[in-house]
Amino acid sequence: MAKLLHEFREFAVKGNVVDLAVGVIIGAAFAKIVDSLVNDVVMPLIGRIVGKLDFSSMFWVLAEPPAGTAMTLDALKKAGVPVLAWGNFLTVAVNFLILAFVIFLMVKQVNRLRRHQAPAAAAEPAPPPEDVMLLREIRDSLKRA
Repeated sequence: MAKLLHEFREFAVKGNVVDLAVGVIIGAAFAKIVDSLVNDVVMPLIGRIVGKLDFSSMFWVLAEPPAGTAMTLDALKKAGVPVLAWGNFLTVAVNFLILAFVIFLMVKQVNRLRRHQAPAAAAEPAPPPEDVMLLREIRDSLKRA
């Protein structure tokens, strides 16, 4: 069990895992920003252009709703009426397309920066330890003898 915990700790603190965790956290926050952009900016503009104000409330009722049920998406879902919420799907699809495009632009920029980055200067190799130097001297002196 101790070996398993040790291996897990080594795995969890590797750079890639930590980078992935940071990426997931930033991605979740970024997704909220894109979601707000789609819901609060893009979709209202699209709705205004095509004459509808809110795509997220566009749906088709697939069965007869119970008497007295309001014809809103939330009320129909609460009543258990099957609805095809195509407006909500359209909003999520636009959200995905914007998020995918922004990520594409970010990756493209990072790759461009990596290509233009100057290669790192080759580091000087560390001098060999003193015992290795002594052994080399002995070897060289034996070759001469």
